[in-house]
Order: sequence, then C-alpha cells, then structure tokens
Amino acid sequence: MKYIIDILDAFFSIQITPNLKLYNLISMFFKYLFVIIIYYFIFNIIKMIYLDIKGTNNMNYSSNTYLKLINRKENLPFKIQEHYFIGRTANIGRDDSNQVALKDRFISKRHARIYKEKNNYYIEDLNSANGTFLNGHKLINSARLNDKDLIDIGQIEFMFVNGDKDAN
Repeated sequence: MKYIIDILDAFFSIQITPNLKLYNLISMFFKYLFVIIIYYFIFNIIKMIYLDIKGTNNMNYSSNTYLKLINRKENLPFKIQEHYFIGRTANIGRDDSNQVALKDRFISKRHARIYKEKNNYYIEDLNSANGTFLNGHKLINSARLNDKDLIDIGQIEFMFVNGDKDAN
C-alpha cells in the first residue's frame, strides 16, 4: 500500500512549470469544471421557468378557437399543453418561433400552418417531412377546418375546436 501511495505522490508532485505542480493543475481543472456544471444547471432551470411562463402567455388570444390535445400528456416524451389557442394564424412546428411549438422528433421545424380566412379556418402542410393528416387523410393542399376535426402531426393528435361565434 505504501508503494502505491509513493507512486501517486511522485506522479502528482511532477513540476510542470517552476510554480505549478500537476496536482495544482488537476485540482484547478476540476474546480472550473464544477463551476461550469453548476452554471449549466442554473441555465437549464431558468430556461424551464421561461418556457413555462411563455406557455401560459399563449392563452391571451381574443379567439375561442383552439387545438385540444387528444393524446395523454403522460405518454409523450416531451412537454406539451392540453390546449393551444389559435388567433388569426398559428404556425406549428419544432422551432420555438412557432405559436404552437412541439418538441416531437417526428415534426418538422415549420410543419403546418392554421390560418383564418373569411370566417373560416384552414390548415396547410408546409412541406413537412412526415406530413400533416386531417381526419386520417394526408393533406396535399390547404383544407378547411370544421369543428371537431382531428389533426395528426408527428405522434400528436389534436382536435380542432372552433369557438368563434361568427364561424359557419
């Protein structure tokens, strides 16, 4: 045992520069690594708080039209809301700049768009890789949305709820 301790002592006592031993260099490295890990942890906590607050701010639309999640939230491997309110237009995709940002790996960054035109809502696929499905049919062109239509995007299924009073 003493032999191993002597070898470790000799190894860590190696002089790298006249004022710096290997032990000091290794301990400084781990000290800074520990600080970086703590900052990374704090950054992720702040990011989660921001995304949570941003998610609650999406409910400030004057429209009562929204997408209602059909899947069980607990079965999805990412965070998702039960309702996404739709204004005059809503982009759907993985990118955070979308009004409906979904972190599903089967969804494109800019996957689909819902928009209102002449008191009717329409959905169009934005050339996504896996397609957008309306009531089980793949969208080729834009299609008019009716109340209670089912929209499949990636592994997520929504029901379109048209709460506008002036809707047809």
